[in-house]
Amino acid sequence: METWKPDPTFYPSPRMAMKAAPETFAYVVAFDPTRAVPDELAVVDVDPTSASYGQIINKLAMPNVGDELHHFGWNACSSCLCPNAPHPHAERRYLVVPGLKSSRIHIIDTKPDGKNPQIVKVIEPADVAERAGYSRPHTIHCGPEGIYVAALGNAEGKAPGGIFLIDHRTFEVRGQWEIDRGEQQLSYDVWWHLGHDTLVTSEWGTPDTFENGLVPDILLGAKYGRRLHFWDLHTRKHLQTIDFGDKYQLVFELRPAHDPTKAYGFVNCVLSLEDLSSSIWVWHRDGEKWGVTKVIDIPAEPADADQLPPMLKGFKAVPPLVTDIDLSMDDRFLYVSCWGTGDLLQYDVSDPFKPRLTGKVRIGGIVSRASHPGAENGALNGGPQMVEISRDGRRIYFTNSLYGAIDEQFYPDGITGWMVKLDAKPEGGIAFDEKFFVEWPKSHRPHQVRLQGGDCSSDSYCYP
Repeated sequence: METWKPDPTFYPSPRMAMKAAPETFAYVVAFDPTRAVPDELAVVDVDPTSASYGQIINKLAMPNVGDELHHFGWNACSSCLCPNAPHPHAERRYLVVPGLKSSRIHIIDTKPDGKNPQIVKVIEPADVAERAGYSRPHTIHCGPEGIYVAALGNAEGKAPGGIFLIDHRTFEVRGQWEIDRGEQQLSYDVWWHLGHDTLVTSEWGTPDTFENGLVPDILLGAKYGRRLHFWDLHTRKHLQTIDFGDKYQLVFELRPAHDPTKAYGFVNCVLSLEDLSSSIWVWHRDGEKWGVTKVIDIPAEPADADQLPPMLKGFKAVPPLVTDIDLSMDDRFLYVSCWGTGDLLQYDVSDPFKPRLTGKVRIGGIVSRASHPGAENGALNGGPQMVEISRDGRRIYFTNSLYGAIDEQFYPDGITGWMVKLDAKPEGGIAFDEKFFVEWPKSHRPHQVRLQGGDCSSDSYCYP
């Protein structure tokens, strides 16, 4: 029946998703670090044939101030086509936009006009706390059972953080996801291998350890997150913990292979306490359990203490600070954001255990302050942060703000927001699109990007 056709932006496999039409606009959340005016969802024109290409064409203000909009996602995606999905005829219609500081969650309708989204519901912090026992929602992922939300604190803002579910149609908070959390206490990102019935979580810290900035004593004491947790996706029980060791801090972004037959994924570690380097690791099957292997080391760069913020002067070096990564839909290229040095790196990870650097651009950076061909003011601050890839892998977008309180620790003069786009060659290699430089209004800083119809970190698939 015509009325029962799946959403046309759902694809059974990543191969089919790569054939989708190019996106023509992007959604970007932006926050006010002073908490004087509401945060916003911006709509950016990314259609090269448009007269407003590379411009913010609409903005939707939130109803309150101080939310700190962060990582957001769709109510439904390609996972709805999985054999065990209870809602194969849902729509990719609503954006679920949490405030990391406020614990408030906004439901935004992108229909009938995707360039003119509207808020249709706000889930208040008290509802999240009462129904799920959590606060500080951080990451949104649409899954076969509904909307998964990774939260960084319990109802009181302490440990344990964890996962809760929201109904994808009514947007009622269903409740806590975990049946048996085992030794897991800290939370950050959540993703899964649908083909292997496995869910993976990573770690940051409890809200009191980051909401006013990173705490040096906690960081140097190796008390931030450094572990991965593996779960049975369907029984919701903790199966295994892997500790990276006390010299590694802030094990963050999870990027599993899109091909559901592949049992591996990539995760970044922001900082080594030994030498300020960042690293990329692969998790993978190791017999009956999971293992991790470090596959990329990115060293710190020596720097004059006079050029460094107070937090780094004693080290006389700029750490790369890899704060985000993203994996292309064909699982071939991994993009790595070095927020400290200003590098955006492209690796060929066709063999995930033998990455090969194939592209590099530099923009911003704590010391380098590298510019962009489309920028008017020369030196830029901030650095590559939240990165998103088009479904066909040809376009890469990223912004330059990490988190309000932490921005100032590494960029004491504040961050002037921007968004840029790279063009990628099929065989490898990246370059700036010189016509695409979005200088953000100074009242806000941009964070995560979502692309029209889905992107490389929004969907999961059950068919190869």
